[in-house]
Amino acid sequence: MSSGSTLVEIRGLSKRFHGVQALDNVDLDIERGRIIGLLGANGAGKSTLLRHIIGLYLPDAGTCTTLGCPAAKLGPAELARIGYVHQEGELLDWMTTQQLIRYVSTYYPTWNKDLEARYVAEYEIAPKARVGSLSPGQRQRLAILIAICLEPELLILDEPAAALDPLARAQFLDLLLQFIQDQDRTIIISSHILSDVEKVIDHAVIMKAGRIVTDASFDDLRERYARVRLTSLSGALPERLRFGNVIDCRRNGTQATLTVADLMHEQIEAAAAAINCQADIQPLPLEDIYRAVVQ
Repeated sequence: MSSGSTLVEIRGLSKRFHGVQALDNVDLDIERGRIIGLLGANGAGKSTLLRHIIGLYLPDAGTCTTLGCPAAKLGPAELARIGYVHQEGELLDWMTTQQLIRYVSTYYPTWNKDLEARYVAEYEIAPKARVGSLSPGQRQRLAILIAICLEPELLILDEPAAALDPLARAQFLDLLLQFIQDQDRTIIISSHILSDVEKVIDHAVIMKAGRIVTDASFDDLRERYARVRLTSLSGALPERLRFGNVIDCRRNGTQATLTVADLMHEQIEAAAAAINCQADIQPLPLEDIYRAVVQ
């Protein structure tokens, strides 16, 4: 049974599809009140993991407990506390958007009609338009509205912004930040648009080949990795730069740009001074952190 602060508890979770190991002995805790970025290349296992959390897939080995219940046994009471948006935006095409919203809202006593009205206006969702006639971006907006207006404790977003234009993505990110103001809510967002994810997450889970390779707060990752721009104060840079834990190095005669891991600012400045260089230390954006982790 999960503790009060843990919404999802995964232990030893494994899953194979037609000989392909989609998940390989995954352990993960999802704590209440976080915005978690679930990151990884196509085929890393992100969607498979999310579908286990809501009970759509059953594990070959291991366990997945969601909201204190085995995910395979989630009932109406637990599912009413979960919002889920899939990148394909599967909806009832024969209904109008207004009919679909009213139909779904009847199942959720927590449905927020004020939020619905504001969201319909901001996202310019046409009430009388047939769902089947909507563009991919419009369908995605509608799916997001449905998932958020039920005010879930756990909101799962699988590539939710893939079909959205830049303005709609900005509105969506603002909505997430407003949604998470309630500290009992938790968001898991899987996305390839790392520049967007970076603006909202406070925790990162990075997957590769069905395994979790990093599970850390975003602040910790930003402290762990850094970009160092070196400028020689006297002629060309020496051949040996005397820095440890260098992940990447690009240099010319008098300047170099290093990506380093697990070095304190004092260590970087001391190493730069030893070769008569000035060091400009900058945090890495999430995209570069991700690249450093998986490569």
